[in-house]
Amino acid sequence: MKRKNKKFQRKNSGSMNKLSLFQKSDSKFSKKCPLSVKNPPIIDYKNISLLKKYVSDNGKIISSKITSVSYNKQRKLTREIKKAKILGLI
Repeated sequence: MKRKNKKFQRKNSGSMNKLSLFQKSDSKFSKKCPLSVKNPPIIDYKNISLLKKYVSDNGKIISSKITSVSYNKQRKLTREIKKAKILGLI
């Protein structure tokens, strides 16, 4: 006879367990870059409130596929986030 131990049974992992931030959207059209609109926020190492939006809880820089930031703006963001980390602002 096999024992069924409830302690080690797997639970059904639904789609609600994943973070909604990292899920791909169902739309076919890509979002526009939030940093390329009229009167965009200045990407600077001193603008900590902007930089924290693009850094995860672990301190990693979130990719442009998730944040829908353009290539050039992502490079600037990465540079400024690294500067802020070196100076201890983040």
